[in-house]
Amino acid sequence: MQQAGTRPPERRSMVTGSRELIRSMNRSLVLETIINRGPISRAETAKELGLTKATVSAIVQDLITEQYVEEVGSGDASMGRKPILLNFCRKNGYVLSADLQPSGISLLSCDLGAGEGRIYTRREIITRKNIVPLLMEMIQEAMVEIPSTPFSVVGITLAIHGTVEDTEILFAPNYPLAGLPLVRTLSGSLHIPVWLENEANLSALAEEYFVRNLPNLIHINVHTGVGAGILIDHRPYRGKNGNAGELGHTTVVPDGRPCPCGNRGCLEQYISDPAVLSTYEKLSGRHGLTMEDLAEGWLAGEQAAIQTVDGFVRYLALGVHNLGNLFSPDCIVVNSQLTGRLPELISIVRSCLPPQRQPSFELKASSLKDASTLLGGAYLGISRFLGIEKIFFRDWSFPTSSVDRK
Repeated sequence: MQQAGTRPPERRSMVTGSRELIRSMNRSLVLETIINRGPISRAETAKELGLTKATVSAIVQDLITEQYVEEVGSGDASMGRKPILLNFCRKNGYVLSADLQPSGISLLSCDLGAGEGRIYTRREIITRKNIVPLLMEMIQEAMVEIPSTPFSVVGITLAIHGTVEDTEILFAPNYPLAGLPLVRTLSGSLHIPVWLENEANLSALAEEYFVRNLPNLIHINVHTGVGAGILIDHRPYRGKNGNAGELGHTTVVPDGRPCPCGNRGCLEQYISDPAVLSTYEKLSGRHGLTMEDLAEGWLAGEQAAIQTVDGFVRYLALGVHNLGNLFSPDCIVVNSQLTGRLPELISIVRSCLPPQRQPSFELKASSLKDASTLLGGAYLGISRFLGIEKIFFRDWSFPTSSVDRK
């Protein structure tokens, strides 16, 4: 489903170069156009891309033979033959996307259009010893339920709460996964492609390709840790060794609270879920509290809850302000348990920003919430399989069923 107010996908144009390169790139452009604008005719596709009808027809025939594209009926015509319309065969394959959180795993199985989704969850503290058996068990459970299709399962994306580069986990302060060869182990056992990506980057990609279509976007995820996925001209900015976006490990209080990363005063120690709940418990004198308790306390006017939320808002606004100054994005999106339960906090964060910064970017709560990482992983897998970067999902749906194993 395309969200109201979003921009349509930009038009692509014909490429030139060696004959083999031209054909390969034009094939990608034709497939991308059919995915993003279908149902669409051959003639419309040719006009859209500035290619000849013969070139498009030859490429389309290959795509039909290879079961990427299908004919889906006729379009309107004022005179003459009605054009045959083309659509992407979204149900001809499936992709898996796993969010590896310190406290458990969520696994999404969906088709190549991000539809017919199903989420499997396992709540268990992640260790170096149990991560592979847990993942294998969940993947096999999902694959058993996937219907037989021409492409079967095209790959799996693993979302890491830490720093990754290519196939390596470089830094993961909240669970002991750094250096673990997950890609080699899983791809060797499953014989399908496996991709690693930072979870905040995946959330940013989901907001971009499922919701907003803005070239410069930042997505802040607040969970056990705090990360920022940064998109510049629609693409993730990873920096050297994938270290960009570690918002949670920027210093907001010099010589402040110690952090597992070795620094002191990191933002993560003031707005992450564990930090916020720890503050609330200290102020209230109670134990075993949840984000739901905090939200209810704030709404009821409880003083300890008000003080806790005020601190969260103040430090989150500091992080948002710094990101706005550094990157000047079109939009900053925030996803956290607290803002999910209390969406009015976004406007309060906004009011905490210096007046001169307020007109320069939008500040929004995530509409995808915790599904953003999983959907971003689905996008990445589909994009890598098809060799197409810009896929704007229009007829996707939130997963409607869930299997929860504690």
